[in-house]
Amino acid sequence: MSRGGGLRAAGEAVRLWFAPARLREEGTTPDYRFSLANERTFLAWLRTGLALIGGGFAVDQFLPRLHGTLRVSFTVVLLVGGGLCALRAVNHWVRCERAMRRGEDLPISRFPSALALAVGLFAAAVVVLVLLGRTN
Repeated sequence: MSRGGGLRAAGEAVRLWFAPARLREEGTTPDYRFSLANERTFLAWLRTGLALIGGGFAVDQFLPRLHGTLRVSFTVVLLVGGGLCALRAVNHWVRCERAMRRGEDLPISRFPSALALAVGLFAAAVVVLVLLGRTN
């Protein structure tokens, strides 16, 4: 696929974020239970994004003894992660809805694994800081 073709496809996917009714123009209507399950998954990703954003605010507000640069780094990583989860949620929703309408396999993604790894590493870092007494 050419670079221009990839950019056009990405642009079309983003346009569908704001005009999901256009999905009805593709393929056939899937069983409504699958569409509702796709929507619940979307909402779960949004909740994950909100939790990360809340964690970012918590680090900033409730860990004042944490070194300034480290605190800001943790805060920014959590806030950006929350934003990425929200963007990923709508992108995944559109991709799954489109695949179901076309009768294709559902899209796969490395994002859940990357997110789980990042959260695990973040948790380990916070545990170390707690054990060192740097979070009071």
